[in-house]
Amino acid sequence: MNDYALVLNAGSSSLKFCVFQRPQQEGWRLAARGQIEGIGTAPRLSAKDDGGKSLADERLDAGSVRDGRAAVDVLAAWLRARYGGARVLGVGHRVVHGGARFTSPTVVSRQLLAELAELIPLAPLHQPYNLAAIEAVFERLPDVPQVACFDTSFHRGQPAVAEVLPLPLDLRQHGLQRYGFHGLSYEYIASVLPSVAPEMAGGRVIVAHLGSGASLCALKEGRSVDSTLGFTALDGLCMGTRPGTLDPGVVLYLFQSLNLSPKDVEALLYKKSGLLGISGISNDMRDLLYRSEPEARLAVEYFVYRAAREIGALAAVLGGVDGLVFTAGIGENSAEIRRRICMASGWLGVELDAEENVGHGPRISTRQSRVSVWVIPTNEELMIARHTGTLLGLR
Repeated sequence: MNDYALVLNAGSSSLKFCVFQRPQQEGWRLAARGQIEGIGTAPRLSAKDDGGKSLADERLDAGSVRDGRAAVDVLAAWLRARYGGARVLGVGHRVVHGGARFTSPTVVSRQLLAELAELIPLAPLHQPYNLAAIEAVFERLPDVPQVACFDTSFHRGQPAVAEVLPLPLDLRQHGLQRYGFHGLSYEYIASVLPSVAPEMAGGRVIVAHLGSGASLCALKEGRSVDSTLGFTALDGLCMGTRPGTLDPGVVLYLFQSLNLSPKDVEALLYKKSGLLGISGISNDMRDLLYRSEPEARLAVEYFVYRAAREIGALAAVLGGVDGLVFTAGIGENSAEIRRRICMASGWLGVELDAEENVGHGPRISTRQSRVSVWVIPTNEELMIARHTGTLLGLR
């Protein structure tokens, strides 16, 4: 095999990875995609090639794979066994929060790692694990350059009115502003729109990244002008375990009247709310969508309601809409959720083609629809590989 670049997306209980062959004229080619899941409980390594053929599917010793660093060791051993003497040219990482300073992908240094650690309170579900993977690569592959690609970067350059938080200046000077997230996903969608949907790529587009984490982004001429996520990844839409937009007074009440601790409130907002909180059953839309319990139905209805409401808000920001794009796990795979959101957005001129929607598109609106509607699979890993290659001079 040719030399390759590695892309890592580290979470609290999983390490997702992609292996990309060094680009030739056709660009980066995916050689393998996989994950080590169940870290600390029931770890398993699985991987497939670009055609979907299984390359690995094995249980791992729970005692040996207790954390993300141990998972990196397992992955490194698997890569050596599979790819022999091929060199790792670089490692690209998804890092959720880049703060106000990091407005583009950046080559990682120890100093950078320390600065990113200061942002952990703004993304406690993701940032610690993203950084732990970088540290593990530093220790095990010290001569391999690494690149941090931030989920916040794509949104930098938005109008000041979209970034400001209505707080006193002395507080805002501490970095209190709206950042936006899922930027790597939105950047990828913006990059492929000219080839997938050229008639509206340069216009006013709302992209719905709907998954366990969910948000919307307003694009104008391929650039982010607003999004539903703000200072942290708690804002905007209802998510799997996160509430989305919440009256700040609720948080005050939790502290002042219910006497919850900061840790209790953090756990409530990040891990116990959203679809899980409303339904009391599951945080997974697949589990809830066709259940009969009223709590499950309410959770699904609220998810759709919030998405349709925010689509309307972003339509106002854009001054109209030319296209709507669904992406990510729910957006790409749930025809029923797409149908419900499009029905609620009919006032904008959205007219769904039922047959195309069930077939997952790519275009799922009728030819008469004033707003064209699309399903476009996202590819954050390819976006990271491209940035890594550009920064490290691999193309």
